[in-house]
Formats: sequence, C-alpha cells, structure tokens
Amino acid sequence: MNPINTYLEKSKAILEKIESQHSLIEQASQWFANTILAGRMVHVFGSGHSRIMVEEMWPRYGSFTGFNPIVELSLTFHNLVVGANGQRQAMFLENVSGLADRIMRNFTVTEEDTALIISSGGTNIVPIEMAAYFQSRNIKVVSIISADHSHASNSKREDGKKLGDYSDLILDTGAPVGDAMVPIEGLATPVAPGSTLGGVLLINCIKARVAALLTEAGQPPTVLSAANVVGTEEAVRLFESAYDQHAVRLAKLYQFKP
Repeated sequence: MNPINTYLEKSKAILEKIESQHSLIEQASQWFANTILAGRMVHVFGSGHSRIMVEEMWPRYGSFTGFNPIVELSLTFHNLVVGANGQRQAMFLENVSGLADRIMRNFTVTEEDTALIISSGGTNIVPIEMAAYFQSRNIKVVSIISADHSHASNSKREDGKKLGDYSDLILDTGAPVGDAMVPIEGLATPVAPGSTLGGVLLINCIKARVAALLTEAGQPPTVLSAANVVGTEEAVRLFESAYDQHAVRLAKLYQFKP
C-alpha cells in the first residue's frame, strides 16, 4: 500500500478509537466545565511534543478561557535541536525529579481545580510528578496517553509508576507502540507518528463539549474567533475580552496565603 494511504487508513483507526471513548470524554468534560463554572482553571501540562496539545486547548481560534496552559520552554523548545537549548537537554530535564514541584510552586491551587496531563508514553518523570502533585491536593487528574505504547514502555521512575497510576481518568490517543505508524519497504524503522493526531482529536472533543456545558449552564464562553467569521470589530472585542477573562482567572492562582 502507498505510504500515504497507509497513514490515512491508520488514522481512521485512531478516529474509531477516540469515538469508542465517548463516555470518558464526557466525564472529563463535566469535570472541566465544573471547574470553569466555579471561576477556577483547568491546568494543562505536557512536556516534549505534548506541548502541542496544551497549545491546541488554549489560546487559539475556536478556544476559550478557563484553561491554564503550563508550557516550560526548558522542556519543550526543540527548534535548535542541538547546541545551547537543544533537544538533549530538554529530554534530560523532563526526567529530573523535583522539577514538577518547582513549576507548581508558582501557583496556588484549590480542590475546585482540575488537571489535564499529556504524555504519549506516560513514563517521563516530570509529567508523572505533575499528576502526583495534583492528586495529592485532591485535584482530579485526566491524562492523555497512548495506552499500547505506555504499557510496552518502562517508567523512568525507580518505583516503575507511570502517568496512568496518578490519573483519575485516562484517555487513549490510539497510537501504536513506538508511535510511528507507517512501515517503508527497505527502511528498518516505521515513520509518521499518530499520537498527536489522537491527542488533538481528544482535545477538541473535550473543548466542544465543555463549551456546550458552559452554555447550557448560562455561562457561554467568550470564544477567540476569526475576523472573516464574526467581522473585524467583533473579533477584536472577543480577543480582548477573552484575554481579560484569562487574566482575572490567572490572578487567583497568584494569591498566595501566608
């Protein structure tokens, strides 16, 4: 089969996997909507390429406030690849124990908050410790992992625990072991990963359902919208309003108690 067709066929299987998790997506959306309705935030974290899902949630067109995107550049800045700020350092740092606590030292969280942690393998230390941090504070944790890949992988922690062990609810991207989905004749290893595709599908299913729940509750979200959809003036108004709302919610996370 042509590699293009192979990837598209395997992508259809990923879509079917996401569809099969409808009830789990619904539960995660209910938790997140409750957090936003309470005036609090859903903390979204991912290291490495999982930052893609964090930024897919917020802020971008078709998204709305209520989500706190936690993106550490030291763990996610891949553009230089080698040299200063290179990929080797980022991959090293995402397995440094204690870094998650230092990140969260910047915020004040409450039990009304919720968390969404993304890690395809679910085996790196920082995402695992982020989830453990939230659970230790009675905050519900939803994780997005590639279940088959995670089960076949060894945790970087000495105790062997993975992200799923610190999750109240697990969503599966549907990607295979090793993530890459397309074998090429004459090439020893497959190419073209699938976890980002599955992750983005899950993120936007959640986003759409949360928007519906907020609207049904009488608090419709202010959505970042394109000028060619709502007009230039309205697009600017929505942009400024959404960012103001985000600032108000975020300010609560910096209200430290002595």
